[in-house]
Amino acid sequence: MSEREKAILVGCQLPHIDDERFFYSMEELASLVHTANGEVVATVTQKREAIHPATYIGKGKVEELVHLVEQTEADLVIFNDELSPSQNRNLARQLAVRIIDRTQLILDIFAQRARSKEGKLQVELAQLQYLLPRLGGQGTALSRLGGGIGTRGPGETKLETDRRHIYRRIDEIKTQLKLVAEHRERYRERRKKNRAFQISLVGYTNAGKSTLFNRLTAADSFEENLLFATLDPLTRRLILPSGYTVLLTDTVGFIQDLPTTLVAAFRSTLEEVKEADLILHIVDSSNPDYYHHEQTVYDLLDELGVASIPIVTIYNKQDIRHPHFVPSTETEAMMVSAFCADDIRRLRQFIEEMVKKQMVGYYVSIPDDEGKLLAQLKSETILHELHYNEESGMYECKGYVMPKHPLYGQLRQFQK
Repeated sequence: MSEREKAILVGCQLPHIDDERFFYSMEELASLVHTANGEVVATVTQKREAIHPATYIGKGKVEELVHLVEQTEADLVIFNDELSPSQNRNLARQLAVRIIDRTQLILDIFAQRARSKEGKLQVELAQLQYLLPRLGGQGTALSRLGGGIGTRGPGETKLETDRRHIYRRIDEIKTQLKLVAEHRERYRERRKKNRAFQISLVGYTNAGKSTLFNRLTAADSFEENLLFATLDPLTRRLILPSGYTVLLTDTVGFIQDLPTTLVAAFRSTLEEVKEADLILHIVDSSNPDYYHHEQTVYDLLDELGVASIPIVTIYNKQDIRHPHFVPSTETEAMMVSAFCADDIRRLRQFIEEMVKKQMVGYYVSIPDDEGKLLAQLKSETILHELHYNEESGMYECKGYVMPKHPLYGQLRQFQK
């Protein structure tokens, strides 16, 4: 692995942000730096009534930062808020190192994590949109692109060209993304036609979604103790205890203060959530800030307009849960550890119970020459009882079916 770059973090605490909130925001910034393969060598914070319009922090703090950069031999300074183009320029004049903000850091991680063509295009689009208003004073910075945190990404080599070229590239990417979105839509329509029950995993970044996804589906989604380990949605079949098969989708992790360019760019990767019949909200119970993480996810789900989809909460990492952790009572919930086989069994059972809540019960007698229908009951409904009645020559079946499934209408003629 390449040598870690040394970073100094800078945060400004405004009156409306309490100490605890500010502390966790800075901790999260440090985690983001770790994910981007950087090392935090110092942290500078300041309480202010308002952000300094020219330099973000006050004049004295900027001088302190100049000395700190010399002492620590830092490679870059990372600010905990999005800097305006003029703030970036003013700070660059005084500090002899690379300056990036929280938005650039998140974009950089997304650039490293994107696997699919769509993911890479989304990152490049967000990077270009972020850079456009900042092109003016970036001559020296742009000539260094391609080395270090905040400079990576599928499109970085093109950024030394003019605005016109960037506008043209943005149009090209949007056209390509439209085609990808249409392809995804066709795929979703096909899944709808097949009437598969769809479940989406959502949650704050690093809550353990991919680990649970892997344990439930035996897939090989990328899992690591890093923020934004998953970027591209991945869908796999999940077989429930009754044998009923559902589709489970892992999604990109949510985060507070997600850059606006990214919320827009990654909207389509979260479109999967809108198609779900059930949402599993995964919460990291070991994180001291779990409550705010829950709220961040709920706020973003509201923005996506999925309020009508049933949500259940899975509190993960119960083996290392925070001593002050108290489960929220807003939704049905259960506590698990992704690494406990018993918990995974209980979770499958819990998911099946939640699926059944959206179904209707049936009790039917099927003639023994209806082999195809019997096979469908086994694979496309939750079949709890099946036995052959010798007197009537009929199969008696009990189970649950989705009311929108074609079988629902078919079964009515065999209802007991």
